[in-house]
Amino acid sequence: MRRPELDYILSTMLDSQPEVSDLLFTSEKPLQVESFGELKPVTTEPAIEKLTPFQTEMIALNLVGENQWHVEDLLRRGSCDSSYSLADKARFRVNVFSQRGNYSIVCRKLNTAIPSLESLNLPDIIKHVPQEKTGLVLVTGATGSGKSTTLAAVLSEINRTKAVHVVTLEDPVEYVHSHHRATFNQRELGTDFDTFASGLRAALRQAPKVILVGEMRDRETVSIALSAAETGHLVLSTLHTIDAGQTINRILGMFETEEQEQIRARLADTLRWIVSQRLVPKVGGGRHAITEIMGSNLRTQESIRLGESEGKSFYEIIEASVPFGWRTFDYSCLEAYERGTITEESALLYCTKRGVVTRGIDNMKKSRGETTTTISSLRMKGTSDVTRSGGPPLPTTVKLK
Repeated sequence: MRRPELDYILSTMLDSQPEVSDLLFTSEKPLQVESFGELKPVTTEPAIEKLTPFQTEMIALNLVGENQWHVEDLLRRGSCDSSYSLADKARFRVNVFSQRGNYSIVCRKLNTAIPSLESLNLPDIIKHVPQEKTGLVLVTGATGSGKSTTLAAVLSEINRTKAVHVVTLEDPVEYVHSHHRATFNQRELGTDFDTFASGLRAALRQAPKVILVGEMRDRETVSIALSAAETGHLVLSTLHTIDAGQTINRILGMFETEEQEQIRARLADTLRWIVSQRLVPKVGGGRHAITEIMGSNLRTQESIRLGESEGKSFYEIIEASVPFGWRTFDYSCLEAYERGTITEESALLYCTKRGVVTRGIDNMKKSRGETTTTISSLRMKGTSDVTRSGGPPLPTTVKLK
C-alpha cells in the first residue's frame, strides 16, 4: 500500500460521518469510525467488507513510517504511539497494537484549530489557570474527555498574554502552537525524547517558564514535576482519574508509605488547580463538558497534608467553595440540566452522588410546577377490595383482651 492510497482511505473515513472522533482498523471487521460516541461502518470504492490481517499490518506500517523507535516499541511491547498528518485536512494520534497475533489500529482525530477558553464554554474560573506563575495544574478525566483540548486552550491564552518560553512534552504532539507572544518548543515522545521523566529532567535545563507534560505516568515523572513546580515553573499535566479526590490519592499511591508524608507536604505547597472533566451527551446531539474544579486554599492544603476526614473531604471542601467559582460534578450536572443542555437521565448517570442530584432535580421540578413522582394517587385497601381479590375479609374491629 502506498501513501496516496492510505490518504484516500483516511479521507473517505473522515467524510463518511459528521463529527468523526476516531478511525478504527480491526481484522475481520469493516472500516469503522466513531461519531458521537457510536461506531459506524464505512463504505469505500472498491468496497472493503472485512479487513484482512495483511491489510491492517500494511496500514499500520504506513502510519508508523520509518521511525525505528516506534517499530521497536511495537515489536518489543506489542503497541506503539505515533502521529500522522493527512495533508492540510487533519492530524491523527495513532495507536497500533497487537491482538491475537494481528495488528489493530486506532487513529484519534486531532483538531488543527486551537480553541480558546471562551469557545469551550468552560466555567469562568478556568481563566485563573493561565494567570498562575508557578505551581502544578492538573487536568484529569477518562480517555477522550477533552483534557488535551482544555490544556491547549490554556496554553493559547498564555501565548496570547505572556512573553515566556514554553516547553511541551507530548505523546504525540496534538496541537501545533504558533509563536505569538510566547516562544514554543514542542517535543514528541519517541522522536525527541525517550521517556517523560528524562524529557522533563532535560526541560529544567532549557530555561522554560511553562512546562506541559502530556501525562504523569510514574513516580519519577511526578517527583520531577513537583521539583519543577517548586523551583519557579508552571507545570501543566494530565492524569486518568475521575475527580479531584482520586487525583490526590493516585499521586500519593505512586510512592512508598515512608515517602508519603514528604510528598503530601510538597503537593500541598505546589498544587494550584485540579480540573476534572466528563463529556455528557447533549440534548439534540453532540456532547457537553461538565467539570469539577478544585483550587488551593488552607482547607485543601490541610486535607492533602493530613488526609481526608469527616467534614474535610475534598468533595465537601469544593462544595463549600462554590461561591468562589469551584464546582463539583453534581453542581455542573444540575446547572446543565437547568439550562436544558442535558437530560435528567444523563445528569443522574454522570454525577458523583446520585442522591444530591436527584434532590436538586426534584426541587427544580417543584419550582416549575412539575410532578416529581409517577405515582398519581395512594389509597388504603378496604374490606371489599380484599374480598374481590379472593383473599379473606379484613376485620373491621379488633378486640383487646
